[in-house]
Amino acid sequence: MNTFEKPNPTWYKEVWSLAIKDATWVEHTQKEVDFIVDVMELSGSERILDLACGFGRHAIELSKRGFSVVGVDITADLINEAERIASAEKLSTKFICADIRDVSFNNEFDVVLNMGEGAIGYLENDAENLKIFDLIASSLKQGGKHFMEILNAEHAEMYFPKKSWYIGEKVLSLEEYQWDKETRRMLGSGWGFRFGEIASKPIATDMAPRSSIRAYSMKEIEDILTPRQMIIKKTFGNSFGKFSKDRHASPREMQLLIYSQKTCTFR
Repeated sequence: MNTFEKPNPTWYKEVWSLAIKDATWVEHTQKEVDFIVDVMELSGSERILDLACGFGRHAIELSKRGFSVVGVDITADLINEAERIASAEKLSTKFICADIRDVSFNNEFDVVLNMGEGAIGYLENDAENLKIFDLIASSLKQGGKHFMEILNAEHAEMYFPKKSWYIGEKVLSLEEYQWDKETRRMLGSGWGFRFGEIASKPIATDMAPRSSIRAYSMKEIEDILTPRQMIIKKTFGNSFGKFSKDRHASPREMQLLIYSQKTCTFR
């Protein structure tokens, strides 16, 4: 029986703030965009939908490269920051502040992105999370391309609980992960210590899990994508936020990177 504490089911509405701008994984944004443009062989003319875009780090980088981009996120502070940055950079990136279950598009985009999980697995249960895949499929044009970064259930089953640490330019991040076998969700907590500042010991409430994210196996993803008229083209592993063609999807990798394509109209 699981005895660990679980976050509020709607944790994803409360946890995000502009503090994520200093997160270690933000430093990989340009390389991540390089990777997806290369892997999906994008020309620069594609219209892109960035789901759970945060403060727009991928959307803005793609806009700088000439793509037409729409970003959606539930957190007003992050959308406001994304709009501020886009305006300062004189970019035409469009941002929408909304729960991604409340937006709809019909065969409008050449590419849909779910980066840094892109809210996949964040929602309250499996039925709600499947609505994200419905949105992905309905938003894409026939032949449209999708790229997602999600949690690897096989890794969680083999290696959780575990602790990890990441050194960035501004922050040392300490992360702790637990595995809820019943719901197949990763329960995560973490602490960031800024360089040059006096560190204080986390209190008990800081150490409780703050996120609950559904992890998926490759088989589960195939079973989800197939009835939505999407096929998997390529898969990769992600090590500590670094995307590489040399890192293949495997239980050793905590993330799954999946490039898929819509074969015909989904309704």
